[in-house]
Amino acid sequence: MKKTPFIINIDENGRDVLPNYYDYAIVLDKIKQLILKETNFTMKIYIDNENQEELWNVLEEDVASGHAKLLSYIYDYAETGAISYKQSGEQQGFVVKPSINNSIYFYSDYHVAFVRLPIYQSYTDYERQFIFAENDECLLAFIKYAYERQREMMKNSVSVFTDTEDGVERSHEEITQQVAREDVLLEEELKSEIYRSIDEFFNESGQFFKTYEIPYKRGILLYGHPGNGKTTLVKSIAGSVSAPIAYWQITEYTSSYSIKEVFSIVAKMAPMVLVIEDIDSMPESSRSVFLNTLDGATSKEGIFLIGTTNYPERIDPALINRAGRFDRAYEIKNPSRELRLKYLYFKKMDRFIEETDLKYIAERTERFSVAQLNELYTASALQWHYERTVDIESVIENLEVANEKTRKQEWDMDDHYSKVGFDF
Repeated sequence: MKKTPFIINIDENGRDVLPNYYDYAIVLDKIKQLILKETNFTMKIYIDNENQEELWNVLEEDVASGHAKLLSYIYDYAETGAISYKQSGEQQGFVVKPSINNSIYFYSDYHVAFVRLPIYQSYTDYERQFIFAENDECLLAFIKYAYERQREMMKNSVSVFTDTEDGVERSHEEITQQVAREDVLLEEELKSEIYRSIDEFFNESGQFFKTYEIPYKRGILLYGHPGNGKTTLVKSIAGSVSAPIAYWQITEYTSSYSIKEVFSIVAKMAPMVLVIEDIDSMPESSRSVFLNTLDGATSKEGIFLIGTTNYPERIDPALINRAGRFDRAYEIKNPSRELRLKYLYFKKMDRFIEETDLKYIAERTERFSVAQLNELYTASALQWHYERTVDIESVIENLEVANEKTRKQEWDMDDHYSKVGFDF
């Protein structure tokens, strides 16, 4: 096959002819020569128009595990290591990792190399990412591997998308505290319906949907007062399905661009779960784009969408009044008397409270959320720890007063402390 020629060749033009291109190309030329010397492969340079951060996430993990080989650093006075803070369960602390920047990494199984190159110019410094591959087939094979690897990596963590002024920021948070399904405090009928829907979606890659010719996408909306376990329910789902989980943090910076970017990312990882917490905070200017994206023929294919809100009255009715957006809305209510008593036993409060008193607490806390029950337990445990007795009535009354003030936003404060700010 005839080799396609280039009009401009670095060997024929010096810095005096093309100064900016020369400074840029001479480094890449040295990188190509180094790769050829170390691997015996002549590489082509590719650009990633899809901005697939997954490829670089996989590279970072593979560097740490030794699957990607360091061929060389590039600049002698640029970084070769990076300090980061790692937390995994009870183990946490600073670690030093090999730098992805200023380095050439090679995958011998795929004949693919990665370079994140610092670019130095008189007016600014920046970085560019380059992918080298022997041919198109090698690169496509690596991309397939990278997404399979990314899915495996995501099973033990949650991908977090946060809309910022500078675009969508991505991070990964390890699931350090698994929440068992039996520990989720919901009415059994409701809990069973939600989990059954989840399980069937991911069972045998959605075979149920194929069998009954149902579109392979699902959306549920969880709503109710704060503190009743919507987030806990989501955590239990994240820890109990064999699929990637992504969490999208809506902010005032959420835009049409970030909406399209997030759905583009998750579509490549499907089947997976996408959680949108506090969905009512979606900016007004972005809602029509969000609704249109949900209506797209393929935008939700293979995605189990979970939206949560504490303020259902703020939700655009168009979200739940049209098929294909959110299929079901579930109210997460304050726990019933039976669930309140179950929770107190789950917390092992009977270690310092008599059973008759536990039943009394369950009767007296009709308007308490799960979070408020947890605070009651904590306050009682502290009182028992220091005084070896618990004034149950006092604890409940104090929490009721605080809850009422929070509900009405009525806080008694001296005028001197009524302002936010500093007086000098």
